[in-house]
Amino acid sequence: MDMDRLDVIFSLQKSLDEDIMQRRNLNYSYEEWMQKDALACIEEIMEVLNEVQYKWWKNKKPQDQAAIREELVDVLHFFVSMCIRSGMDGKALYEGYVAKNKENFDRQYGRSQKQGYEVKDVVGEEAAAPEV
Repeated sequence: MDMDRLDVIFSLQKSLDEDIMQRRNLNYSYEEWMQKDALACIEEIMEVLNEVQYKWWKNKKPQDQAAIREELVDVLHFFVSMCIRSGMDGKALYEGYVAKNKENFDRQYGRSQKQGYEVKDVVGEEAAAPEV
C-alpha cells in the first residue's frame, strides 16, 4: 500500500503512543493528554532555542544542525500526538493547513473578514496582493 508521507508519520505516531500507553499503563483523560503533549512541545521548542543559543549572556558555540533537526522532530512527535487525540489524520491536517495558509495570505493583503493584519503602503493603502 502506497501511503502519503504525512499518513506514515501519523501511523507511526499512533503506534508509538499506543505502545507507550500500554507498556506504561497510562490512562489519562483527553484534557490531561493535551496538557502533557502541549507541555512536551513547549519543552522541545525550548531545546531548539537552547541549540540556537538564545541566551545572549553565554559564550557562543558552533551550531549543531543535527541536534536542531532532532529537536524539531521531537516537536513533531508531540504535535502529531495532539492531532491524533483531537481526531485528526494526515488528510485533515493537510486540508486544515491549506485552508489556514490561504486565510493567512488573505489577512496579510486585506482580503479577509478578519481585520488588522494587512500591510499598508507608505500612504496608508493596502498593498497589491498576489492571488494564491
